[in-house]
Amino acid sequence: MGFIDTIKERAKQSKKTIVLPETSDRRTLEAAAKILKEEIANIILVGRKEDIEKGAQGLDISKAAIVDPFTTEKLSTYIDLLVELRKSKGMTPESAKEALTKDYLTFGVTMVKAGDADGMVAGAINATANVLRPSLQILKTAPGTKLVSAFFVMVVPDCDYGANGTFIFSDSGLNQNPNAEELAAIAGSSAKSFKLLVGEEPVVAMLSHSTKGSAKHADVDKVVEATRLAKEAYPEVKIDGEFQLDAAIVPSVGTQKAPGSDIAGKANVLIFPDLDAGNIGYKLTQRLAKAEAYGPITQGIAKPVNDLSRGCTAEDIVGVIAITAVQAAAN
Repeated sequence: MGFIDTIKERAKQSKKTIVLPETSDRRTLEAAAKILKEEIANIILVGRKEDIEKGAQGLDISKAAIVDPFTTEKLSTYIDLLVELRKSKGMTPESAKEALTKDYLTFGVTMVKAGDADGMVAGAINATANVLRPSLQILKTAPGTKLVSAFFVMVVPDCDYGANGTFIFSDSGLNQNPNAEELAAIAGSSAKSFKLLVGEEPVVAMLSHSTKGSAKHADVDKVVEATRLAKEAYPEVKIDGEFQLDAAIVPSVGTQKAPGSDIAGKANVLIFPDLDAGNIGYKLTQRLAKAEAYGPITQGIAKPVNDLSRGCTAEDIVGVIAITAVQAAAN
């Protein structure tokens, strides 16, 4: 059974409720129909019932709950909740009502905060910033988490490296140029996500263009320091660096370039030094190695909210909903 099939089976066992606010998008509705048919999760669709049913012609979404922000009996509860959470920022009942009824992303996140949904998936028609902004404002970061980051689960066909070809690439979607402390935090979060989603022991490599001092540069120094901080903060996790990519995942190269490391050549969690490297790395692997790329999956928000690529397919959305449900079950 492949990675995403295993995730779907795990999601079915807990049957969490995921809210989908982008109901004007046909792909979202196609994904909802498939999720409901396969009984992977319960689905809430946000919007006017007539509009959603018109957009879903030919699809069976009869098992979905449709919630219209204008007519829901919970609106006053959500207004009170939003005012309480954001009053220090000047939120009033009037501005809360406007935000909830005009911005379905804010409405969806508020449903999650209120406990009426376990997670949210959006981004098919909205930019990442628009998806994550209300998530961070309303849900905040998870306890003990220093920052929110984003990763991809990469499943590489016919690959003996990593966990039988499965890796986490992080941060590949959110933090532009993390400092050493932030890189260390990303490493810790990513190890936890790997354990949760892949179910195997994480082996974390801090990536660079240098292996164990082979190059000298301020960028290398950052990764060296991040490795030190990560080892200190997460002593229970196998973490080492700095490694070039081949030294991190190819056993023979790891032995040659970093003979004193028990992690070199065995890594399945790859921490990139910045967003440029992480984003380029996952797209190269996806296109040249024909890898499956699931993400960007966020980690570090108090409850799971995941952002989609605007180029996603309905099947991509199904996968991210299933991953979100598994994250919610562990929350």
